[in-house]
Amino acid sequence: MFPEATALAQIARRDWPDVRLTDTGWRSTSSALRRLAVITFIAGLFLIPAAAIAAALLLINQRAEARRFFNRRFVALIQRLGPAFIKGGQILGTRRDILPRSLCDELSVLQDSVTELTRAQGQSALRAVYGESLEEIFQDINLKPVATGSIACVYFGRLRNSRQVAIKLQRPGIRRIILADVAVMTMIAAILARLPPLRHVPINELVEHMCQAIHDQLDFVREAESLGRLRRNLSGVNRIWVPRVETEVSRNECVVMEFIPGLELTTSQRCSNVVRRKLAANTLAAVYHMLFVDGFVHCDLHGGNLYFTERGHVIILDAGFSVQLSDRMRRLFGEFFLEMALGRGRRCGEIVIESATSVNPDARTEQFISDMAGLVERNSRLAAKDFSLIAFAAEMFDLQRKFGINAAPELLFPLLSLLVIEGTIRDLDPEIDFQQEAKPILTRGVFDQARTSLC
Repeated sequence: MFPEATALAQIARRDWPDVRLTDTGWRSTSSALRRLAVITFIAGLFLIPAAAIAAALLLINQRAEARRFFNRRFVALIQRLGPAFIKGGQILGTRRDILPRSLCDELSVLQDSVTELTRAQGQSALRAVYGESLEEIFQDINLKPVATGSIACVYFGRLRNSRQVAIKLQRPGIRRIILADVAVMTMIAAILARLPPLRHVPINELVEHMCQAIHDQLDFVREAESLGRLRRNLSGVNRIWVPRVETEVSRNECVVMEFIPGLELTTSQRCSNVVRRKLAANTLAAVYHMLFVDGFVHCDLHGGNLYFTERGHVIILDAGFSVQLSDRMRRLFGEFFLEMALGRGRRCGEIVIESATSVNPDARTEQFISDMAGLVERNSRLAAKDFSLIAFAAEMFDLQRKFGINAAPELLFPLLSLLVIEGTIRDLDPEIDFQQEAKPILTRGVFDQARTSLC
C-alpha cells in the first residue's frame, strides 16, 4: 500500500480512534480507489475534448476564449462529480492567491444542482433521526422542502407547543458519500503535489483546509453551536437577527431552529433608500464585528444565507462554514485593514508575508512589498464609491501568485466573507465607505485585544 492510500484511509475514517488498515480499512481503501478510477474516467470524458478544443482556439489566437471554454468545462466536471466536489469547488474559488483569476470567477458561480427529497424520503429520514419520538416532538411537518441543498433539505414544522420551526435535515447517506470523496481528493492532491510544475504550490495544505471545511458542514452539532454563538456575539449589533436554535430537539443529523417567515431575496428592492442604507451599514457592522471583535466569522454570506426585512432587519442563516480566527490572525487581519485605511502599503505587504503559510524560496519579498505599497497608495486616493474591495483583493492575489506568497487559509476565509457581500452592500448603498465604517469597530477590536493581553 502506497503512502497516499494510508492518508486517504485516515481522512475517510477521521472519526475512528484507530486508523490502522484493518480488514474494514482495506475494503474502504479499495472502494476509494475504485471511486478514483471512476473519477479519472469521467474527467477524461470532460477534459480531453475540452483541451483539444482549447488548443484549437489557441492556434487562432483566441487565448481568452480558450481559457474560458476550458474553465467552464472544468466547472461542469465538478458539478457532474457531486456534492463533495461542488463544495470543494466553491471553496477553491476563494483561493485567488493561488489559482488563476479566470478559474476562480467560474468556480465562484458553482451552485448545488440537486433534487429535493420526496415526501417518502423525507419522512423516512426524519423517522431514522427521531424514531418513535417524532410525533411526540413535532405537532406537524410539511414534507415539501422550503429549501434544498446538496447536504440537507429544510422543512417547515411546528413543535408540540405550537412554536414554528425550520428543520434542517441531513440527506440520508450523504455523510458516507462526502467522506469517501474527501478521501479521494486527498489522494489526488498527494499525487499532484509530486508533479514538477506544482512543486511550489501548497496543494496538500490547500486541499487539507478545503476538506476540513467540507467535513465541518456535515457536523450539524457544530453548526447548531455556531448559530448559537453567532446569535450571542451579534446580539449587540443593531437589527441583526440570527435564528434561535431549539437545542433540546436538535439531533446529530438535524438542526431545529426558529422559523423566520417571509424571507425573500428581493425584499430589499421594495425598501426606501433610507432603509436600504441602514441595511447596508448594519450588515457591514455585523461582518466587521465578527472579524475584528469576536474573531468568529460566518464565511458564506451569499444570497440564501443573508436576507433582509422591510422593517430593516438583517437575517443571517446557515453557519456551517464558519471559522475561528486565532488571536494572532485576528490581530494581523485587523492591523492589515487599519494600515490599508491609513494608506500604509508597505506595512500591508509585510503583514501579508508575516501571515503567509509559506513563501517560495525564490520569492522577491522586497519587490512584493513595494508593489503592495503602490497598490494601497492607488486605492487610498479613490473616493468611497469608486473603491472596490473585490478589485483590490484580486490585484493583491495576483501579486501573491506572481511572487510566490501563499496566504494562510485562516486569513483568506474571513476575507471571503467581505468579498461575498460587497456586491450586496454596494447594491444597497453605492456610497458606503468600507474603510471608514471599519475604523470604530477596528479600534474596539484592537483595544479589546490589548486589554486581554494585559490581564
